[in-house]
Amino acid sequence: MLKSRNFWGTVALTVSMALPVQAEELKVDSVVATVDGVEITLGHMLMVRAFLPEQYQQLPGDVLWDGILDQLIQQQVLSTDEMAKETPRVRIALDNERRSQLASVVLAELAEQPIPEDEIKAAYEAEYANGPQGKEFNASHILVETEEEAQAIVAELAAGADFATLAKEKSTGPSGPGGGALGWFGPGMMVPPFQEAVEKMEPGGVGGPVKTQFGWHVIKLNETRIKEAPSLDQVRAQLESQVRQQMVTKKIEELVNAANVTRTKKEDVDTSILSNLDLLEN
Repeated sequence: MLKSRNFWGTVALTVSMALPVQAEELKVDSVVATVDGVEITLGHMLMVRAFLPEQYQQLPGDVLWDGILDQLIQQQVLSTDEMAKETPRVRIALDNERRSQLASVVLAELAEQPIPEDEIKAAYEAEYANGPQGKEFNASHILVETEEEAQAIVAELAAGADFATLAKEKSTGPSGPGGGALGWFGPGMMVPPFQEAVEKMEPGGVGGPVKTQFGWHVIKLNETRIKEAPSLDQVRAQLESQVRQQMVTKKIEELVNAANVTRTKKEDVDTSILSNLDLLEN
């Protein structure tokens, strides 16, 4: 959007010619002020309201009204001052803004189009039903500061000590009071050295010591399972978003392919020119 949106908060000027209209009569093209014969409408105010900084978004209309109207009046008188010039920056910014707004209308229309149920089901089948969901692991661990401590724990376990009891007594990690239990986790959820060690173990086995940034771990793999696919209803919103994005991407590709497009190759230009914003002022 144009830099004019940042006009909020400037010193208020005094020119104002608000028209006496009743709130219930206002429409988007209702005139709320004129400046030297130029009309300012409710629609203009609504657009300013839509792009106010976040801290102003929740303010009620009676708080915002005068500030927004003052802003538009101030901008209008400044825009007609003899110092106001339609520089390349202004002209190009207006071109870009019009292009952006029209494109946004199309994207909004696409976002409202219903998604056929068969496409959602097809996306579900492709994502969840036709392939393995991976293995999940249930493990416990005892975390200590040194390798020597970890080796001593391994020896105690080999001699028949109870894993959960040792975890409660010696583990420095937050899972210690719970016997070292970590619950179920899938690939990528643990730090790599820990994850790699677990994936090589058999259920019921003890491994380690394993070093991570947290310290030294002695690990017990309690059991494994194949991750179950979620139901369609559980992931419907995610799939709808995915399919809709594919629809938008396909529409854009179709429009681009149908258009007569020529473009300059970046290899043919000095791309550092993109940093020369002074060109907009000439």
